[in-house]
Amino acid sequence: MAEDIDSRFRSPEAYELARLALEQLESQRVWPTPVNYELWSHVIAEPNGPLARELERIMVSGEPITDDLAEHLASTYLPKGRLSEQIRDTGQALSRELATAEQAIRSAHETSETFSTRLEETSRTLKKDPSSSALQGVVANLTDATREMQAQNASVERALAASTSEVAMLREQLEEIRKEAATDPLTRLANRRAFDERIEQARAEADTKGDFFCLVLLDIDHFKKFNDTWGHQTGDQVLRYVASVIRKRVLPPRFAARFGGEEFAIILPGDSLFDASPLVNSILKDVSASSIRRRSTNDNLGIITLSAGIAGFRAGDTVHDLIERADSSLYKAKRRGRNRLVVEGDA
Repeated sequence: MAEDIDSRFRSPEAYELARLALEQLESQRVWPTPVNYELWSHVIAEPNGPLARELERIMVSGEPITDDLAEHLASTYLPKGRLSEQIRDTGQALSRELATAEQAIRSAHETSETFSTRLEETSRTLKKDPSSSALQGVVANLTDATREMQAQNASVERALAASTSEVAMLREQLEEIRKEAATDPLTRLANRRAFDERIEQARAEADTKGDFFCLVLLDIDHFKKFNDTWGHQTGDQVLRYVASVIRKRVLPPRFAARFGGEEFAIILPGDSLFDASPLVNSILKDVSASSIRRRSTNDNLGIITLSAGIAGFRAGDTVHDLIERADSSLYKAKRRGRNRLVVEGDA
């Protein structure tokens, strides 16, 4: 059965599966996160399967589909590692549908214009030198046929235009799903998978073009103690706060991600170690500029500080090499008292 489902995700039926999945998510007021999209896609592909029955039970009971519940369902009922591939395949299928629809519109329009032009030329020629009344009657009939064909083509064009609009809408929705798949849901920064892809891309470009870039790793100071004291929900509040500061400071083509836990990463293409330092120091300063309060009780949580380390790309570096040097600089900042930046090579 799993092979049958896989083949449907890779066939032309992917377009219809995507449309139905998004329709159901909307009708049931379930937010179309990557995991929810994957769950509903599998329900449509296997409507009588165990996942479909469990989701039906949950919806009937009125239990909300939270992120935690969706993750639990995915880990219980779905194979691992399929989401990004399904999204990619579905997106490719929709792209093909859109290209086909656009081509059909152009072809229908061009055929109609060409046929009409030729018949008009033939009619003018016969008017100048008619060979018989019967032949003129044939031309008149063909002219009527042309009008009918033009009307039919106009109808086809309207239908194809509507199809194109629908496919374009689905492509936009799938693009949002792709973005969600690359985004950390808590901080709204890029997630670790997106970071891994981006830094590998930066390394490859640096190797081939001789470009330079820096990697920054930042860590929230004493976060475990803070989390244990105030609880995970307040810890999440702090993570969102730090992420908001990073997001304001790090603008494209620079790239920020949640690296894991309370750690963040920034890729700075084209920046030297000297250029990168002021940006990182401004983030540290902004984060520690004021104390924050616990949202649920208004308790003063004190000042949040960060430690940071920077490493610059060297010819022949692997991603592991670069991360290791940035991490080493980060831990030097921790050992030197925290709330500071250390640049690799800084004695």
